[in-house]
Amino acid sequence: MKIEPGFEASVGWRDAWPALLVWLVGAVLVLAIDWHLVPPYGTFSVADGRHVLLLVALLLLDTTVAALLLALRREARRARGHAARAERLHRWGETLRDAEEPLDQAGALQALLAEASGDAVALLLLRDALPADNDDAHALRIGTPAADEWTGLWLCLRRGEPLGPGTAHHAGQPDWYLPLRGRGQCLGAAVLRGRGVHPDAALREHLQALCDQMGLALQRVRGQRDERRARDEAQSQAVRNALLAAISHDYRTPLATIMGAASSLESQGARLDAAQRDRLAHTIVEEATRLARLTDNTLQLARLDAPGVALRCDWESAEEIVGAVLAHVRRRDAARRVRARLEPGLPLLWCDALLLAQLLDNLVDNALKYSPADAPVELLAQRQGEQIVLAVRDRGPGVAPAWRERIFEVFQRGERRPDAAAPSASTGAGVGLAVCRAIARAHGGELRLRPRGRGGASFECVLPLRTPPAPPGEEGAS
Repeated sequence: MKIEPGFEASVGWRDAWPALLVWLVGAVLVLAIDWHLVPPYGTFSVADGRHVLLLVALLLLDTTVAALLLALRREARRARGHAARAERLHRWGETLRDAEEPLDQAGALQALLAEASGDAVALLLLRDALPADNDDAHALRIGTPAADEWTGLWLCLRRGEPLGPGTAHHAGQPDWYLPLRGRGQCLGAAVLRGRGVHPDAALREHLQALCDQMGLALQRVRGQRDERRARDEAQSQAVRNALLAAISHDYRTPLATIMGAASSLESQGARLDAAQRDRLAHTIVEEATRLARLTDNTLQLARLDAPGVALRCDWESAEEIVGAVLAHVRRRDAARRVRARLEPGLPLLWCDALLLAQLLDNLVDNALKYSPADAPVELLAQRQGEQIVLAVRDRGPGVAPAWRERIFEVFQRGERRPDAAAPSASTGAGVGLAVCRAIARAHGGELRLRPRGRGGASFECVLPLRTPPAPPGEEGAS
């Protein structure tokens, strides 16, 4: 529905000609009646005064009908204009409702204001918070405003009120300045050039409504962004607090054990036999190793949770990674319960070898703690289509269904099972599996838990395969 701007102005020729035509037809009919039906016949003179009153009444009726038709067309034109403006507001509201970033719709607002007013339009929109000075770096400029118009846009933005002809501020200016208002704040301004010639209050209100819709959309998105930022900061702070609490709690026991053993060696070493000294030294090494593992896991979790983390990836052999994990595990696996099984001919992995070794080492350590003393632990590597699966399988009590996802969350140690093998099965800060999943996802993979058929659990790290570069000799030959 196309209605020209300023439809509330005086009616033009296009609206008046039907009424004028009706009046002319009526006047011709009155003259025809006078000529043919009013004596003396064949003339326009009237002999009887009653006939004069009749003809005058007919002319008045004709004029009244023409005037009513003119008023009807004027009201119809106004109704079409109001309907067009309502439809424009509705369409603009629908556009902003579906927009994820209202700033991307700034060009559409400029075109909409130009269509509604018939004037050249320029816009100023804040990118973020209102700066202390009129800094162009904090604003998005749409159109080509002159220097004085740019100053006027900043003034309108800071005041949050319309300026220009027909307003309460700077009415002598030739242009309209309309703010983009939200609730309690202004987020931009628009200038419409040349509205001092025909200031139209109704048109200004319509254009202001379009601008305010944009202001509310900008405020809504920024409010959502601030809410997400505050929620993320609160969550990050809660994680940090929980991490510090967990670390302080879980560091206390091994530190006390180390200090007790070291103190005994220092003060009573001469009175202890060799077996007792060896036992105390073994305790110190074991608890220090536990502290080192807890520290490594905590640092890696903090690193992998940081935005923009970059892995130190290279082409690595799965056999070498598994071999390094086995060599490290043998130091605390006196019974040699851990057995490795690798599919021959595995392709190279594009990965951070230290992180993957830490992932497998955490999984093997968990399996050793949660499995019976005589149950084997399997470390497998095999290819499945375009993925490689690194799995650690045990024959322990398994994980209850309710815990199969929660167990990967930070500070979740899992449910204590009555048949758990060692008292240490519930020790630790509960970050090991969270670190493992973070490492897998940082490599574009996933860590999943699958229960085994005859008891136990299988923790499987699924990583995508990439095509390794060709060796230098083969590349040159091709």
